[in-house]
Amino acid sequence: MPPGKRPFNRRLFLAQGLLLAGAGAWTALSSSWYARFFRERIREFGRDIPLAPQRPDPTRWIDRDLTFSWLGHACILVNFKGLRILVDPTLYPRIGVNLGLGTLGPQRLMSPALLPMDLPDIDLVLVTHAHFDHLDAASLASIPGRPAAVMAHATSDLLPRKRYSSVRELRWNESAVIETPRGGVTVRAIEVKHWGARIRRDTWRGYAGFIVERDGRKLLFGGDTAETPLFAEHRRWGPFEAAFMPVGAYNPWIWNHCTPEQAVAMAQAAGAVHFVPLHHQTFRLSNEPFLEPIERTQAALAREPERLALSQIGQTVVLT
Repeated sequence: MPPGKRPFNRRLFLAQGLLLAGAGAWTALSSSWYARFFRERIREFGRDIPLAPQRPDPTRWIDRDLTFSWLGHACILVNFKGLRILVDPTLYPRIGVNLGLGTLGPQRLMSPALLPMDLPDIDLVLVTHAHFDHLDAASLASIPGRPAAVMAHATSDLLPRKRYSSVRELRWNESAVIETPRGGVTVRAIEVKHWGARIRRDTWRGYAGFIVERDGRKLLFGGDTAETPLFAEHRRWGPFEAAFMPVGAYNPWIWNHCTPEQAVAMAQAAGAVHFVPLHHQTFRLSNEPFLEPIERTQAALAREPERLALSQIGQTVVLT
């Protein structure tokens, strides 16, 4: 036998084969969360990601207006009378755990309406909680400018440590005036019904919605939430020009994510004029069909269609 060459080990070869076969059978047949997770990743292999239906052009937005565009999932770009706000940015093909050579997690069903390089310099970033589809480290590291960051309690340790002018955590009912080169804005954290752990064990992490106020105009960002009477209590902080509410991932996660009808009812209870549906058409995180959330949202607002601000990724709305 040539020096350095190991002898063929039949038992080791058979054991490795059985191990691989067992792993394959487990991945194909098991109903556990981990097996379903890997099955989804295998199905995504080689799949193209279609472009967003619309592409906003922030360079044409007028600073005296209140303008916003849905970039995908829970990510909203806002020009709040000259101040640029980005909420829960997810701007890359996948979300999940960074393995160095790539990200292990769900692939997008639709491309973001804008990539990081397409964004204007951002003044303020809001992060509602630590879940991978809301706190995406790669996206947060690539935001143009030197924005301030306002985050839910006990989540700022996950923020990339560069290019942020300030970082502030807020507990429920706490507020802060954030000063930026384009002026100040008041941010208040509000209670919602969800959970905040990033890896299931770090249950101390907070979660929140936000109310943002500037020049007497107010926006409500619901983050992720299940059905709750809390939004009727939040009405006292209004009135709100718009409520940005999640409408997807309710099947089977109804205890953590509201249905479209519940989201509309909560925005109504809060006293919001316009309704902006988020958290759908971007990642497969649940079992409902791709278009069901927006179709149910449209049906829930059938008697007041003018209140539905947008329905497609990339769509832009101007509130003068």
